[in-house]
Amino acid sequence: MEDSGRLILGNLIKLTRSSEKKFKLGNFKGALDDKMKANAILKSKSCDEKTIQKYRKELSSLYSSKFDLIFDHKLKIDEKKINKIVKMLECKSEEKLKNLDYRGAIKALRRAEKYISI
Repeated sequence: MEDSGRLILGNLIKLTRSSEKKFKLGNFKGALDDKMKANAILKSKSCDEKTIQKYRKELSSLYSSKFDLIFDHKLKIDEKKINKIVKMLECKSEEKLKNLDYRGAIKALRRAEKYISI
C-alpha cells in the first residue's frame, strides 16, 4: 500500500513539473493536458489524504516566490473561502477550454493550485 502511494505521488509530481516546463516553453495545450491528468489522479479513489498533503507540499516548493500575492491572500481568508475560489477558478478553466483558450485554461488551473498549496 505504501509503495502505491509513493508511485501515485511520483506520478503527480512528474506530471506537475512536466506541465510547468511546457507552460514556460509556451506549449499551453500540453501543459493543460498534463495538469488535467494530475487532477484526475488527485480526484480518483486511489489517492488518499496523506498523498494529497505531500502533493500540496510539493506545490508549495514549486510555486514559491518572493512576492506571492495569492499566499498573502490565503493568510487572510478561511478554508471555506479558499475552496470557493478554487472551484470558481476550475470552472473558469473549463469555460476557457470550451473556447479553445488553452493559455487561459492552464493559467486558471495554476492559480487554483496556488490556493491549495500549503
